[in-house]
Amino acid sequence: MAMPLLLPLALAVALAVDRLLGEPPTWAHPVVGMGRYLGLFRLTKLAPAAGFIAGALAWLGGAAGVACIASWLEGWVLIALQPWASPLRLAGAAVLIGLLLKPLLAWRMLADEALAVEAALAESLAAGRARLSRLVSRDTSALSATEVREAAIETLAENLNDSVIAPLFWFAIAGLPGAAVYRFANTADAMWGYRDEREWCGKWAARADDVLSWLPARLTALVLMPQSPGSLLREARRTPSPNSGWPMAAMALRLGLRLSKPGVYVLHAAGRPVRAGDLRAARGAARQAVAAGAALMAALAWSLRSGL
Repeated sequence: MAMPLLLPLALAVALAVDRLLGEPPTWAHPVVGMGRYLGLFRLTKLAPAAGFIAGALAWLGGAAGVACIASWLEGWVLIALQPWASPLRLAGAAVLIGLLLKPLLAWRMLADEALAVEAALAESLAAGRARLSRLVSRDTSALSATEVREAAIETLAENLNDSVIAPLFWFAIAGLPGAAVYRFANTADAMWGYRDEREWCGKWAARADDVLSWLPARLTALVLMPQSPGSLLREARRTPSPNSGWPMAAMALRLGLRLSKPGVYVLHAAGRPVRAGDLRAARGAARQAVAAGAALMAALAWSLRSGL
């Protein structure tokens, strides 16, 4: 019974460390390292076919490297501590693997950044726009205060999947290598997956992220627990992305809010406009979803390794 408990315990350690300490320093952050690797490639001047192949090969090389490093680290912990031998060794292995998992998820930073947008808006609209620009790729210079809050809530909901639930899902499925490869895929999509001069070079990265995020995005919507599942299905389809609409629509329905990206989509059009205080309410809903999602992923990890 010891080994099925290892990943659930490590998951709990990672979330506890995230809550207490937040992010590790930049020099020690694996996601920063992934970004530096991805930043080495300048593939935008290639023809579409060549760009697609080069982008796919760069992605596959990075994913393989990340998986190998994570597998080696996880294997080293298992060999060094032999967690099946005693409860004390099990606890030690869970702590070490949890510490390795922590940088691959970022709930505290996500929640803090969302509330920082509201705090900046209390100073001025310009400050709120500037703070939001740190979180989103869209132009924030002409957004109203309502639109700034909408974008911050949407980002909180979308990244609840990308930065918390999806890494935990892949950790439950495939251990530390699963979480690491997912974070690499998500980082690659964030850096390469745009419909501009990077489109063909980043197409593999964008599609890989879509595939790896497909089920976790829907599980994120589930743990956000919207009141109307039928409405969730309808609203989630309004966004161009096959995945991000699910947690955003779930958040809109749960809080009864109208969320939109000007000229692109409107979620829950019958909801009330976003106002001051809704970012804090969204963070509260997301916090509950993190707890529910962590319990679900811990149960999944335990059942997969106990033969149930």
